[in-house]
Amino acid sequence: MTTALLSDAAIDALHRTLALQRQAFQAAPFPSLADRRRDLKALRLALQRWQDPLARAMSEDFGRRSESECKMLDVLGPALQIDHALAHLRRWMRSERRGVDWMFLGNRARVVYQPKGVVGVIAAWNFPVVESVGPLVTAIAAGNRVMIKMSEFSPRCTEVLRRMLAEVFAADQVAVFDGGVEVGRAFAGLPLDHVVFTGSPAVGREIMRAASVNLTPVTLELGGKSPAIVGRSAAMGTVARSIAHGKLFNSGQACVAPDYALVPPERIAEFVAATVREFQRMVPDPVQDPHYTSMASERHADRVRELLVDAVAKGASVTSCGAGDGGRIIPLQIVTGVSPQMRIMQEELFNPILPVLACDSIDEAVAFVTARPRPLALYYYGNDSGEARRLTRDVPAGGMTINDWAWHVFQCDLPFGGSGNSGMGSWRGPEGFRALSHAKSVFTVRRWFPIHLFRPPYGSHIQQLIMKQFLGHGAAGHAELTAGAPSEPPPVQKQGPAR
Repeated sequence: MTTALLSDAAIDALHRTLALQRQAFQAAPFPSLADRRRDLKALRLALQRWQDPLARAMSEDFGRRSESECKMLDVLGPALQIDHALAHLRRWMRSERRGVDWMFLGNRARVVYQPKGVVGVIAAWNFPVVESVGPLVTAIAAGNRVMIKMSEFSPRCTEVLRRMLAEVFAADQVAVFDGGVEVGRAFAGLPLDHVVFTGSPAVGREIMRAASVNLTPVTLELGGKSPAIVGRSAAMGTVARSIAHGKLFNSGQACVAPDYALVPPERIAEFVAATVREFQRMVPDPVQDPHYTSMASERHADRVRELLVDAVAKGASVTSCGAGDGGRIIPLQIVTGVSPQMRIMQEELFNPILPVLACDSIDEAVAFVTARPRPLALYYYGNDSGEARRLTRDVPAGGMTINDWAWHVFQCDLPFGGSGNSGMGSWRGPEGFRALSHAKSVFTVRRWFPIHLFRPPYGSHIQQLIMKQFLGHGAAGHAELTAGAPSEPPPVQKQGPAR
């Protein structure tokens, strides 16, 4: 069967599944707390049972990916998220009492969090389980049906995940799809009730454009150049250990990896030496270490080399933290003598390259970061509480960790999402539950309340008193504003014919 026919068949399957899930949702539009708990617990047990096949599949899709990192983030992350949802779901589902305006006192106002319907999840290849199952957990907690589109670059993981989820859910509740660009474009264009996308800003714009045809709301977790700002008060060993880990985790192929470092000029040499030392302590031999992840493809590895060639040609120096294999195993590459026109400062890296720039003050750091597109993450290293407050307050970013990298992402009660170029919305925690729910306003009028006083015929004494109470004396105010003004406009002087 040709690629075109395969795509057509896949797109037909999307529409059939959406119709199936829509029908199932209409038949049961508000799953009970017990139903949602049952589904989340079943998913939690499935993750536990399937952790080894999932980790092996992810590693095979990459070529070589640390199975420890696969389990740590892709399996443990959603499992902890389920535990958090189970602990808080009753409170999240509870309707919220809201205040009633003074003139309607005695009545009742509340917000009910209603499931949206069918949620579409589009996952990226770098963390395929956490970026598919993570939003799935929140969507189920919120009472939705879910369609998941996996990346074409993670076929083995997709097949294992499909089998795992089919063991827990019927297709009218959760379904998994694969396919290339055409299928992805068709998926984003479905009349879904919400779309969650993880990927690059460029593709995020395409997703948003496709979803806009149906006015489908979107949650976009994108990326950007996440800075690590090193203050003069920082302990360099701690800084180097953290940033080296941030760049070796998944070989830097993470949307929240430190993208570049801003370091006081007199401490750059110390920073580079310490980071090399810490990297080599954690990964003495990247080629032989099975826990060091390869670049996801030859194309990604070639891009690393192209970026380094560009930087050196424009005056940079490169310090390698070890020997690679000449192919897809590439250790951390620290680049100094960096200038803004280099590609490494104009593109999101998503690899084990770390540009290091001199930064003399916190004011300079704030100016540098805020002059660029908003990052998904921001990192500050130092013991100056004033600097930490300044960065927290004045630098827009999706999230922030102080004195380490990315641990805010692991906190299930914190929202995780971007701002501006790095995305919008969040699919996790209470904010995620609300994003995948409709906050439905409900106002109950008591039988004894004289609501008829607000109906025609207008101009009654009670209505006049109410208007006077809330709007004051409009006629008197107008008279004061117009006092002394002529009652009629002056006559217009006639002019002769224009010449």
